Amino acid sequence: MSSFSIPGFDLEAFVAATLAEDLGEGLPGGGHDVTSESVIPADARFSGVMDSRDAITVCGLPIAAAFFRALDPDMKIEILVEEGARVAPGSDLMRLEGNARAMLTGERSALNTVQHLSGVATLTRQYVDAKGDTTAKLLDTRKTIPGLRHLEKYAVRTGGGTNHRMGLWDAAMIKDNHVLVAGGVAEAVRRALSAGVKDVICEVDHIDQIMPALDAGATRLLLDNMGPDMLREAVALVAGRVPCEASGGVRLDTIGAIAASGVDYVSVGRLTQSAPAADIGLDFTPIA
Repeated sequence: MSSFSIPGFDLEAFVAATLAEDLGEGLPGGGHDVTSESVIPADARFSGVMDSRDAITVCGLPIAAAFFRALDPDMKIEILVEEGARVAPGSDLMRLEGNARAMLTGERSALNTVQHLSGVATLTRQYVDAKGDTTAKLLDTRKTIPGLRHLEKYAVRTGGGTNHRMGLWDAAMIKDNHVLVAGGVAEAVRRALSAGVKDVICEVDHIDQIMPALDAGATRLLLDNMGPDMLREAVALVAGRVPCEASGGVRLDTIGAIAASGVDYVSVGRLTQSAPAADIGLDFTPIA
């Protein structure tokens, strides 16, 4: 369908499932766009322009194009800006020319995708800018919409952020509930290491948990809900033995001070959990 690819993400299956949901495939009376079929002649053609009404970081245009090509393989599509480009309000993003019914049927799925992913990329870029010239990397989390993790984490990368764990499989993250059952941070870390886990991230929310976690062999510390002063104290205590990540209560107005504390990473769940959709439109013009 397209040369565009994201590791672990099946573009063709995503497009097919999204269109099937909108068309009501498998439901009584479903399987077609009743409005377009009843109002628009089958041979009608449109030209269209997708544009941004906001200043945004663009993300998802190749995915939007895939929706239209799935419905009209001969549609002419010109993507006008690169993924990750920062554009001003009123910027044209994509031009289309093809079957009118196909454009109307694919419009909402294409726009929903680009609006959401550009919203994630735009918010990520705002956080990257807000952390200033510090060396700390901005991380996302697993707080993603079910089924959209690979897309949302792609949008974070597009906005200049870095992906944390992709899932439960690629690193152990010991949090308070794990510690509660294990009986302490040290025992929880030891259990993970004895099970053969290579990367063991241990969450600590008190300074006195740091040394037990380090002594047990944690390979990274997640410093949870600590203010800048406590973060600096924690970083000094760790003394570079393992990377440190600050998490919790990170906002655009606080990330600068948090990143300046000396941590290696700052994670922000809001990037994927509640990024506002970008205001992007798609206007059509009939072709005589």
